[in-house]
Amino acid sequence: MSIFKGPVDSNDPDRTAIPEEEDAVLEKVAKKVVNWRMSTPAIVFLESVKPLNYIGAQTMVFFEPIVQSLFNIRDYDNFRMAMERRENVENLLQKIEKYDAVLFDREKAIKRFMKAERKKWKWYQRYLRIFPPRTQLPEELTGPLFPEDKKEKKGEKK
Repeated sequence: MSIFKGPVDSNDPDRTAIPEEEDAVLEKVAKKVVNWRMSTPAIVFLESVKPLNYIGAQTMVFFEPIVQSLFNIRDYDNFRMAMERRENVENLLQKIEKYDAVLFDREKAIKRFMKAERKKWKWYQRYLRIFPPRTQLPEELTGPLFPEDKKEKKGEKK
């Protein structure tokens, strides 16, 4: 027996899927948030304003003429339409958390690599930090976090 009426499960087959362009914009926003390392403030903000998603989307309509002069209006429109639906706020949160986990794994790998490198150093380099040798991180740890985005940008420039 449940207190709530109606579907509580998010895997409802009657739900319509997100349009592809809105999903692409949500992916882009989530990656930008993670690249700027603003995952935690973004998650806190989105969780706190989740009930006001429609008002926020209408506020975006109000600011559209100003934003239109500065940014890509097609992506802005897609993002505004995506934010009008409450389930997309949750989708955006999940995407931010997914990409934040990727960033966390990379930082963990960098710490593991540096710990292994420090074991090779001499005692005064390791403990006193006197004349520490320069270490070069491997390519997979220094490259872009989302390499597929770099390929897309190169393809757009041609």
